[in-house]
Amino acid sequence: MFQAKGQIVIERKEDMDEDEIMMQVLDAGAEDFIAEEEVFEVITTVEDFGTVREKLEEQGFEFLSADITMIPDNTVAVDMETAGKVQRLIDKLEDDDDVQDVYHNAEFPEEFEG
Repeated sequence: MFQAKGQIVIERKEDMDEDEIMMQVLDAGAEDFIAEEEVFEVITTVEDFGTVREKLEEQGFEFLSADITMIPDNTVAVDMETAGKVQRLIDKLEDDDDVQDVYHNAEFPEEFEG
């Protein structure tokens, strides 16, 4: 249901060429590249995470985050009502001192502000 992966998030700036960034990321050994509106998301295997991170740092990239995380194999789209319920559950789990990390496969609607 989930796979351990390296995830590097790079802030998208106006002067960045998406195709050029994608080529640099893939040449560094990344497994996947996802271009979103505000960020570029780089996915690596756990084994390649350190190497890819170092190569991207050498190329001058600054990261918003760079961690090993659990990525869902598939996601489930939820409506606004369900999104609110899922977000409340996630918040409660994160507030529990006995819980270290919370992962989910919910795909929230764009207009949802959690």
